[in-house]
Amino acid sequence: MFENTRLARMSDGHYCLVRDLGLVKGGKGMRHHEVVVDFSARGIKVFAKQGASALMHRVVAKLAQHGATAKLPALLRVRLREPQ
Repeated sequence: MFENTRLARMSDGHYCLVRDLGLVKGGKGMRHHEVVVDFSARGIKVFAKQGASALMHRVVAKLAQHGATAKLPALLRVRLREPQ
């Protein structure tokens, strides 16, 4: 997930972990990038929610393989929304 990434300061002053995607066609040296992690309050919140959701999906899938879904505590029986 963090291969070929670097820390970059964005134009509004916050920091991001970005992955370079190559040159912009006709962009005179400008480069495309993909933001992997946004180090702002909102970005860290989104990153944490994605991680927690992925963890819950793995736990539920693992328990479903073993047929233990009937034994799930009520705390784990939450409706997971699909990512938008």
